[in-house]
Amino acid sequence: MIPAADVVLRLEHVTKTYVMGDLRVDALRGVDVALHRGELLVLLGPSGSGKSTLLNILGALDVPTTGRAWFGYEELTGADRDRLTEFRRRHVGFVFQFYNLIPSLTAKENVQLVTDIARDRTDGLQPMAASEALELVGLAPREDHFPAQLSGGEQQRVAIARAIAKRPAVLLCDEPTGALDVATGRVVLEALDAIHREIGTTTAVITHNVAIGGMADRVVTLADGLVHSVRENRTKVGPKDLAW
Repeated sequence: MIPAADVVLRLEHVTKTYVMGDLRVDALRGVDVALHRGELLVLLGPSGSGKSTLLNILGALDVPTTGRAWFGYEELTGADRDRLTEFRRRHVGFVFQFYNLIPSLTAKENVQLVTDIARDRTDGLQPMAASEALELVGLAPREDHFPAQLSGGEQQRVAIARAIAKRPAVLLCDEPTGALDVATGRVVLEALDAIHREIGTTTAVITHNVAIGGMADRVVTLADGLVHSVRENRTKVGPKDLAW
């Protein structure tokens, strides 16, 4: 089935099986999920539920064992490595639990790396200036600081600025608060929420923290490699009001 016009990414009947010697692990067992344009989606589930595998396939870091993957009306299933690399480079921003900043570069220089790479895109959409992206996450005064001079929450906000600087179609966040305490985690979620409201990037946040679902437009819950439930959030709240 071809995705609807408002669907940015879609997986249809996706499975993912890892085989290690005699061991077979079915990480995903027939998942259907769609990211709608402009929404903030939370993918919720405990460790081992398949949510990180799902994010990797959504972002073309991995490929399904079976099933189909779509970016808009373009099918990614069967695309070669170069095509998937180009898709990630142009259209997907990633935020991981650990920040993966280059320690010898300042916050601004870490973001600038991405904007430099994105300047040759062919769709006419130009990347943000690094300073603009850092301002969106509240770190303009810290742009000349090195990662070692920043707190964990500040480093994660630099990672968010780096991810959104190329103006991706989709922002995929894998446990973005997992390495942070509650107070710092709220600050990071406030940055993600502000970006979502400011520029409307389609955003998916993967987490095991049920409370984070309160800020989402939709919550998809995974269990044992399957979609357990999909819930529209009619009582969406801001990060400051999440009941952690």
